[in-house]
Amino acid sequence: MKLLRGCRWSLVLSLALLPSLLHGQEPASETPESPASLEGAVEAVKAAAEAVVDEAVNSAGEPAAEEPAAEQPAAEPDADAAIEAAVVKLNVTSRAPDFFRPWTKASPAKSSGSGVVIAGPRILTNAHVVLHASEVLVQLRQGGDQLRGKVTAIAPGIDLALVELVDPAGLGGITPLSLATDLPKLKSHISVYGYPQGGDDLSVTDGIVSRIEYASYNYGAWGTRVQVDAALNPGNSGGPAIQDGKIAGLVFSKIQEADNIGYLIPPEEIESFLKDAADGQYDGNPQMYDEYQTAENEALRTFLKMPSEVTGIVVTEPYRDADDYPLEPWDVITHIGPHAIDNQGYVEVREGLRLRFQYYIPRLANDGKVELTVFRDGKSQVVQVPVSPDRDYLVPILKDRYPEYFIYGPMVFEAASQEYVRGLGANGSGMLLWLNSPILERLYDPPAEPGEELVVIATRLFPHTIAKGYDNRLGVVKSVNGVAVKNLRHLGELLRDSTDEFLRFEMDDRNESLVFRRSEIEAATEEILTDEGIRYQASEKLRDIWED
Repeated sequence: MKLLRGCRWSLVLSLALLPSLLHGQEPASETPESPASLEGAVEAVKAAAEAVVDEAVNSAGEPAAEEPAAEQPAAEPDADAAIEAAVVKLNVTSRAPDFFRPWTKASPAKSSGSGVVIAGPRILTNAHVVLHASEVLVQLRQGGDQLRGKVTAIAPGIDLALVELVDPAGLGGITPLSLATDLPKLKSHISVYGYPQGGDDLSVTDGIVSRIEYASYNYGAWGTRVQVDAALNPGNSGGPAIQDGKIAGLVFSKIQEADNIGYLIPPEEIESFLKDAADGQYDGNPQMYDEYQTAENEALRTFLKMPSEVTGIVVTEPYRDADDYPLEPWDVITHIGPHAIDNQGYVEVREGLRLRFQYYIPRLANDGKVELTVFRDGKSQVVQVPVSPDRDYLVPILKDRYPEYFIYGPMVFEAASQEYVRGLGANGSGMLLWLNSPILERLYDPPAEPGEELVVIATRLFPHTIAKGYDNRLGVVKSVNGVAVKNLRHLGELLRDSTDEFLRFEMDDRNESLVFRRSEIEAATEEILTDEGIRYQASEKLRDIWED
């Protein structure tokens, strides 16, 4: 029996693509008719002479009335040149988070990618090209100095971002490219433009559309993607695929182990991103997070009392187990809105194209809900199922955000995140498993109550006399002086407001407690910050705790 997972967060390796072609046609020239006879020729000469005399008289006296000149059609710009000019190279300096030294960032790293000028004027590119960028320099095809840019919108999940120039006049001579209105057709030709490794100038490669599917992107996001066979290399990321002079997709990844298998973000996903980010805040496509399995097996269909004409996908684990959640185990989802779902979980999008039924969730969602028809206990009924852009994790995915932290005495406190756990590597994760750490036990669980976080001692204790004898390990903080810690801010407020002589930190994944004299740990905080050259005791959103 084939199992279909709802939405587990996943990472897609990101690289890229780009090109296009358009042909202009010169208007046909017309030949004037010649006189039919000698007499006609003579009359023509006379008429011409009289016209010359009239012109001379008019030039000496009153000007002759001029007929308005016929407006000449504007010369069409070379389509290929216009497309090439709209594709730019992005040189990026980025500084990723350091989850084990959250008061600083990783060392600067330089990379490059591609982008395309769209209306605004703005530059459309991949999120992974400009993620955590501290500097973005834009190099135009026609040369000249690199222009300073800034990231104005980013969606790490669907891997899209917008860059604007600090001085918008820098794009003044470039004609923005527009998006195609439909998904490209299978086996249709595309040209991919970009600046991949192997040279400095623009690269153009051709290919065909080989597959269209609804699949996972990054950080648990899902969307439509287009597979092409054009050759792609690092640096192609963010470049446009052109079809009939319009953007038919944006390069975002390839399969490293395979030849000529690359992926585009199609126009409909780009358009959705642009609309979502128009208010300055990108929210993301709503999704469902229930678990499913196919309804192909005859014994399963008999067990569910499904008539032969009923098709759909079976709910195995609802996202919520609350009494008011509209889906139950063994529900068969037969329709999403008006669209019938087959026994493998697919719907017909257009003739010859079937995609997973989740394709319609962001297109039909209204007020945070989507309408489904379910077959339950032998009857069909319509339910409204809640949807949201992100799965609600106790250990969240930070995406483009930096971790929040604060330092207190020899300890650095941070809220656990999926990126933090990945950063521990196999050895660190093995240690958490050995300790029965709640980080691993609850890695994919929702919070037990609003605002709940797992607060960890993010790194080894700073060297100081007050830490003598304590185990120098990471760990989850359970409570302070018997008060359970709800989240990182709550811990900071407990420490700030305490008047007790001693502070006792109980850990959730080891037997040892850390006990400090309050006056000594507060004095040690300033000493450690000075000794380590750390500018701020806390991240920006938490500084108000210590400044009150």
